Amino acid sequence: MKVSAKLRKKAVAVCDILDTVYPEAPCSLEYEEPYQLMIAARLSAQCTDARVNIVTRTLFVQYPTLQSFADADLAALEEAVRPCGFYRTKAKSIQEMCRRLLDVYGGVLPDTLEELLTLSGIGRKTANLLLGDIYGKPSVVTDTHCIRISGRLGLSSSRQPEKAEEELRAVLPPERSSRYCHQIVQFGRDVCRARNPLCGQCPLQGLCSDPSFTKKRIDG
Repeated sequence: MKVSAKLRKKAVAVCDILDTVYPEAPCSLEYEEPYQLMIAARLSAQCTDARVNIVTRTLFVQYPTLQSFADADLAALEEAVRPCGFYRTKAKSIQEMCRRLLDVYGGVLPDTLEELLTLSGIGRKTANLLLGDIYGKPSVVTDTHCIRISGRLGLSSSRQPEKAEEELRAVLPPERSSRYCHQIVQFGRDVCRARNPLCGQCPLQGLCSDPSFTKKRIDG
């Protein structure tokens, strides 16, 4: 995908400001082992990260190893993840992904997108999260915050996750892409909210491309 040097320069400017505002931008999901991030990410579908963290603090004690998830009584696992919603589907896919991880990959999380996508319940968003956080590879996690705010900034135009990922990969410095996505999540919660964004407090005011919000900033 061809993009202008001007847009790439803008992306660097955005990253520079976010690095200043959010110098530490860890993943909002709590985990200690790579497979735990995989499980937490699966639970986060249609659920807040805050609620997932509450659940996994107990879940990872109840099931302390990858093998324990693979061997778990499915009904008990369903009850353990019930607060995250869609608990039957999530419990089933968690057990299946853990079994495949053990049977096919020797318990080691794969380090390629193609292999990660073979795990039950893992889509591109989760696969990119794992590649970026576990292996430090360039990755773009196109969650709702990333798509919404990148659109407002004019760094991407698509509302479709895969297309937005392609657009952002073309403009973001690869070594900063994963960190950008974590920073944008926090920025979206703090300032650039879906409704009633705090434009007057926005450190990215001068880079915003959304006319409705730039007008609000000027008029406000």
